Amino acid sequence: QVQLVESGGGLVQPGGSLRLSCAASGFALRSYAIGWFRQAPGNEREAVSCISSSGVGTYYADSVKGRFTVSKDNAKNTVYLQMNSLKPEDTAVYYCAARLRALGACPPGGTSDYDSWGQGTQVTVSS
Repeated sequence: QVQLVESGGGLVQPGGSLRLSCAASGFALRSYAIGWFRQAPGNEREAVSCISSSGVGTYYADSVKGRFTVSKDNAKNTVYLQMNSLKPEDTAVYYCAARLRALGACPPGGTSDYDSWGQGTQVTVSS
């Protein structure tokens, strides 16, 4: 059974850092792309980052480039999102998602390109 479990969210002051984890089970991360999304109250879910199956291909939204870094540990079947220099506008529920319908690359689109989702973890950036 495919399952994704996010962790690592919390309350942090502006300028602070958090590392989110996405632990996968029921499939091998080494074969599939994983995306990170976020959704703030009243907003649509938006793509934040993606990492390809190989780990070589990555994608970042313009709003997080230079501040967030996605990585993976295939041995632990876990993907990470390191978030630095956090801003209040980064406040949202963060979700990871797996693209299971195809092997390898990050898809060009958004939420409809992913097949399995975690339950989300809350990130709040506030002083």
